Amino acid sequence: MKFELQFAPEMIQPWALRYGADDDDSEAFRVGAAAKEAGELSRDDFLAIAKWKTQRTGKQCRSNSEAYVRQVTSSALAASEPRFKIEVLCLLNGVAWPTASVILHFCDADKWPILDFRAFWSLGQHEPVDYDYSIWEAYYSYTRTIAESAHVSMRTLDRALWAYSKANQPTTAQLQQATP
Repeated sequence: MKFELQFAPEMIQPWALRYGADDDDSEAFRVGAAAKEAGELSRDDFLAIAKWKTQRTGKQCRSNSEAYVRQVTSSALAASEPRFKIEVLCLLNGVAWPTASVILHFCDADKWPILDFRAFWSLGQHEPVDYDYSIWEAYYSYTRTIAESAHVSMRTLDRALWAYSKANQPTTAQLQQATP
């Protein structure tokens, strides 16, 4: 998978500033700070961060016990191996690669991007139907390179990718109207 930023790197900051005020991530930052300090997520904090990503898996996420959430997240956050970090989080009920990436993005000390269809589009790709480690590795390597070369945080880059797509990516309805 080959990624290519769809706008000039010097536009990362301006696009990030367009990230909507209604897209509040303050709770995710609070949860992330608590997890970094504790080295794990509590069940309530896990549920809050999973809900920030998607509400569709809430019932599945709630089926995880407090002890299980703490064990899985502490293992992921303490690990140094990138593949282990993300794949172990997928052991939690209701957590697929995108939600696991959100947990790492906000809760881990390293710089991790968020897997999202909008970010993939802003990098010239369609979101994969099935994720695997090779996609994750290519994605986080590319986004880290972009963030470092543009001297921005991963959160700033993530916001820019999201905002650019939101403003420019055609909706399904628009695509259907354009098809003869």
